[in-house]
Amino acid sequence: MSFKTFSSDEWAIILGGSSGFGLASAQKLACHGLNICVVHRDRRGAMSRIEPEFEKIRSQGVSLLSVNKDALKPDIRDEILDQLEEAGNVVGKVRVVLHSIAFGNLKLIAPEGLQNQDSRKRLADELGVEDSELATVVDRLFSEGYDGLQGLTTPPEYSSDSFLDEEDMARTIESMGTNLLAWTQAVADRKLFSDDARVLGLTSEGNRVAWKGYAAVGAAKVALESVSRSIAVEMASLGIRSNIIQAGVTDTPALRMIPGNTHLKAQARIRNPFKRLTTPKDVANVVYLLSLPESSWINGEIIRVDGGEGISGASR
Repeated sequence: MSFKTFSSDEWAIILGGSSGFGLASAQKLACHGLNICVVHRDRRGAMSRIEPEFEKIRSQGVSLLSVNKDALKPDIRDEILDQLEEAGNVVGKVRVVLHSIAFGNLKLIAPEGLQNQDSRKRLADELGVEDSELATVVDRLFSEGYDGLQGLTTPPEYSSDSFLDEEDMARTIESMGTNLLAWTQAVADRKLFSDDARVLGLTSEGNRVAWKGYAAVGAAKVALESVSRSIAVEMASLGIRSNIIQAGVTDTPALRMIPGNTHLKAQARIRNPFKRLTTPKDVANVVYLLSLPESSWINGEIIRVDGGEGISGASR
């Protein structure tokens, strides 16, 4: 029997809630009594996977408003909020807005330089085998989970004829960064926020570490963090607390879109004191904690949820 933490008339708006962090958070908050408005953008064919997950939310005895539309368009945003208002008396009842939209460009900014494979070639020579033969074995073992071999594997492939441009950068920053403010302002303008509301977003270590192909998303994460701090200061008078969760490397659909994600996951497991990746449930648990009344004095922060991955200097 789940303990219902929240009032039966309170709501959470989850932007990007059909997979990964957003879905796990929606299910966690529903388990504790929050009604859920999930906004997602998925093809019809994906709904056979998504609907059973949404049914888990309904099974908690809460209301679920699921909207499969583009949350990044202003007119659609207004339409979604209209639907939410029609679903019930939600004025002053939105406790949580979680921005979990993953819509970013993952192109390199310039051609990649030549990859140094001297170590593997030298090892092949010492073993008396062909480099190609050793590469096949190493790549296979790496794919089976032997993370310590990553330095000997075939390097990730990146596009060599399409690079990040100004439009790519601007669109990514808007989608994954400043859109948080647009939604927060829209909800506030309609006076939907409760007097102890939470605005939450998601960042990553790419906010300060330059991963290849992550320039646009990294810039968006920094913008998101800056916007959140401004919300924390300028909207405190409305009862809003705004914080950003910095998740460790997590095997989500969004991560799998990043070139070289297999190597990122291997690095994370090696570094992490607990030798595993962060999970969506790890993050959802902290979304829940930050939504509680007891967390009301946490405002304008970036909260790491990574098991110590970000502070570990371990290399093996």
